[in-house]
Amino acid sequence: MSDQDFREVDPEDIFDLDAADDILDEVKKETKEENKDDKHTTEFCYICHRPEDMAGPLVRLAPGMSVCKDCLQRTFDSMGNFGFGGGDNSKSDMDMSKMPNISFLNLGSLFGEGPKIKNAHGPATAKEKEPKEAPAIDINNIIPPHKIKAMLDEYVVGQDYAKKVMSVAVYNHYKRVATGTMDDIEIEKSNMLMLGPTGSGKTYLVRTLARLLDVPLAITDATSLTEAGYIGDDIESVVSKLLAAAGNDVERCQQGIIFIDEIDKLAKKKNTNQRDVSGESVQQGMLKLLEGADVEVPVGASSKNAMVPTTTINTRNILFICGGAFPSMDEIIKARLNKHSSMGFMADLKDKYDEDRNILQKVTVEDLREFGMIPEFIGRLPIVFATEMLDEDMLVRILKEPKNAITKQYEKLLELDEVKLEFDDGALHAIARKALDKKLGARGLRSIIEEFMLDIMYEIPKDENIGQVIITEDYIEKKGGPKIMLRTTGLLPEKVAVN
Repeated sequence: MSDQDFREVDPEDIFDLDAADDILDEVKKETKEENKDDKHTTEFCYICHRPEDMAGPLVRLAPGMSVCKDCLQRTFDSMGNFGFGGGDNSKSDMDMSKMPNISFLNLGSLFGEGPKIKNAHGPATAKEKEPKEAPAIDINNIIPPHKIKAMLDEYVVGQDYAKKVMSVAVYNHYKRVATGTMDDIEIEKSNMLMLGPTGSGKTYLVRTLARLLDVPLAITDATSLTEAGYIGDDIESVVSKLLAAAGNDVERCQQGIIFIDEIDKLAKKKNTNQRDVSGESVQQGMLKLLEGADVEVPVGASSKNAMVPTTTINTRNILFICGGAFPSMDEIIKARLNKHSSMGFMADLKDKYDEDRNILQKVTVEDLREFGMIPEFIGRLPIVFATEMLDEDMLVRILKEPKNAITKQYEKLLELDEVKLEFDDGALHAIARKALDKKLGARGLRSIIEEFMLDIMYEIPKDENIGQVIITEDYIEKKGGPKIMLRTTGLLPEKVAVN
């Protein structure tokens, strides 16, 4: 019997048992005669009776019983039609296909074709066991501090001291990553603690820095972190977010930056009899992350469970930057500064520091301990600095100088409608004053502009003759309207389009 005779046997004919038995007997008889002098015995699929050289590798289910991949797949597909897989003909009350993370069998894994999770725990194939070289950071290509600050100046207005501190810290950190040791001297991590009032640009500084350095960045909120065993995010979830930002690449993740915002919410609670599951205990749990340790984190999820694979991340080369507004810290600093200078001829007045807008820049480790941060946590954040409070002139510069300034964004939006938008200096100062009154910092600028641009953005598409709009101080102060120029005559229309 030739190979063509074997190929004419259709696997769908397995239900014709008499025909299948006749074919099987005939094939076995001829194969036995052909292989009398050969010790190798050809194996056949128990269901479709095709030989191994035609059906492919067989799965040995029991002694004398082997099944080909095609028939085994048909078997599992048919199980779905009886309620196990949720098929159309399912009559079972339990639809397994709708249960998350549950499947019967991935046949590809039997033949080495299944999907693999990069660098995750579990059975490793021979290909995975091969050592992989981590992408090394060349010390000669690390951006020096003055260039890092120059790049930050293009996007962030002011905060010169904060940008200088961050540039030097990041430069030293990646030199440490590139060299590992220097003359057998282990260099410690340069983790940072950044204080500053709300809207002063803490998060924007870190986000811009990570984008310029082209490293993975994870921004997380400390308010959701709780002690292990309680509802909320585990401490390891901050590393899991960085792994996701790095595309599940472990080597790239281990050289990234993690920014933990609202770190002041982890301060030790005072005068409380309840268990502090989101304060001091979280600080203690984060000590190993800040210093450097092997942490087991879930892949593709924020919490560990039996259905999610995990991988090990070493945090030794991950740069941690913690930030927070630290409300009432100014009172602690003022109390310390006035402690020994309230009596005598040379005594300072108690209200001497009330007008100091940048009082947070005088913060010390003792002030942080008084606020509620434990000494072990502060010790792992050796670089402590504060951002400046924004004044009117800085807010005006923020409105017009950065590459992606808010006014430039609106100018681009109207440019798409072939309309030129301008803000005069009086309007910019009026917007800055309103932002200072709201005490929201730079974060309040956009909401103010949105309020005054709403009518303009609504009315301009109605009239194709409008060619230019000038936002004036009177319009911001609600004492008049904007200047609107026509395309043809260049004169103001009789009726202003915006009330």
